[in-house]
Amino acid sequence: MVVLTDVREQGPPSTSVFAPAYRVTSAGILILVTLIAFEAMAVAAALPTAARELHGVGAIGWAFTAFLVANVVGLVVSGQICDTRGPRLATAAGLVAFIGGLAISGTATTMAQLVAGRAVQGLGGGLLITAIYVVLGEAFPEVVRPKIFAAMSGAWVLPALLGPIVAGTLSEHASWRWVFIGLLPFVVLGAALMVPVLSTESGRGRGTTSRGALADPSRIVRALATAAGIAALEAAGQHPSFITVGAAVVGVGALIWGLSGLLPAGTWRVRRGVSAPIVLRGLLAGAFFGTESLVPLTLAVQHGFGALSAGLPLVITGLTWTLGSWWQGRESVRVEQRVNLIRAGFLFVAAGAVGVAIAAQPGAPGWLVYLLWAPAGIGAGLTMSSVGVLLLLFTNDADRGADSAALQLSDTVTTAITTGIGGVLIAAAAGGLFGYTTAFTVLFVLMAAVAVFGLVLARQARPPT
Repeated sequence: MVVLTDVREQGPPSTSVFAPAYRVTSAGILILVTLIAFEAMAVAAALPTAARELHGVGAIGWAFTAFLVANVVGLVVSGQICDTRGPRLATAAGLVAFIGGLAISGTATTMAQLVAGRAVQGLGGGLLITAIYVVLGEAFPEVVRPKIFAAMSGAWVLPALLGPIVAGTLSEHASWRWVFIGLLPFVVLGAALMVPVLSTESGRGRGTTSRGALADPSRIVRALATAAGIAALEAAGQHPSFITVGAAVVGVGALIWGLSGLLPAGTWRVRRGVSAPIVLRGLLAGAFFGTESLVPLTLAVQHGFGALSAGLPLVITGLTWTLGSWWQGRESVRVEQRVNLIRAGFLFVAAGAVGVAIAAQPGAPGWLVYLLWAPAGIGAGLTMSSVGVLLLLFTNDADRGADSAALQLSDTVTTAITTGIGGVLIAAAAGGLFGYTTAFTVLFVLMAAVAVFGLVLARQARPPT
């Protein structure tokens, strides 16, 4: 998967993602991102119905865990493939796995088959996401990358708005199977649009990556350890008990050991270069999703909002996220200016978390959440896209795949940790250890602190010295 036209030979490149040189690649990427987003948004609404029909309600958690574990492995494997053979093979394998997973899940006659299908889907999704980032680095010049990141953020809007509604309607009035099978023609279309690029050999010779060969078993083991650690944290957050909390403690150890071999050197010290964007991506994702995951519950418990009105803030932040991502992609900016965008993004998220903490108080009007949390979406759009742009700017040909995988791992790990903390606090409140107001306030203030920490560390988001 390569640049279709050598823009350096034709003067300054067009900055449009739909310029002739990038049109087919952009369309294929955006279709695939939209489908991945729709699957992520819709499946939660379809799985309960599927589990009841397949007599596997008790195993519904495995459908999520299997996807998560396989997804982490897919991220790491894709990074190795991209760094040794280019993104073509990883993209093709990801498409085959994602299509296969949809077919397996949509035709499931047992819960075990559905879980297996979800695992195959997760593997395909992980392969695709890392490969897409590598394609962005190879197929688009620096001046176009902010715009393609903005377009990718926009590709999540419709799935976020319509995914749960469509999935719920299909599950109730047709069949939950259409949530999976109905995506197949569109995935095939996205794959077809990628064929002209996939059929072109990479112009660069690729040797052994500096951080792992194609079949390095130690990295696969570390990926499995990381996935197991994430799954343990998720379980503790969703079903807190002495057993799950104990497993989470062991999981943290596995997580640290796994990540130590998968993240670039200097990540723990937030070294300038690729390490800083990876850390900042994790802090932003953790603070934003750690807060947003409990916004609907806050409105329902503290102010008695119904399901629709309690979920509306998530729709609003989906739209403002797109606005923030569009803003950062308006024009090519220098690194220092992009660092300022990242700082502004963290500030918006921190302020939004504090605002939600205020609105969570019983005496405050619940509708304040609509106003106070909306700017956090702008902040997330500014920062998420900007750290992706900087990572591709700071990385090199040999490590682009591994670095892209590390960026996604950082996002996944910190989100699992912060949402797990939120789950433990809510469970403690439900058990009477303290009140819900205390649980919500502590969680939101903690997430604001995480965002402030990211704001301070943003100064490291510069080229390596």
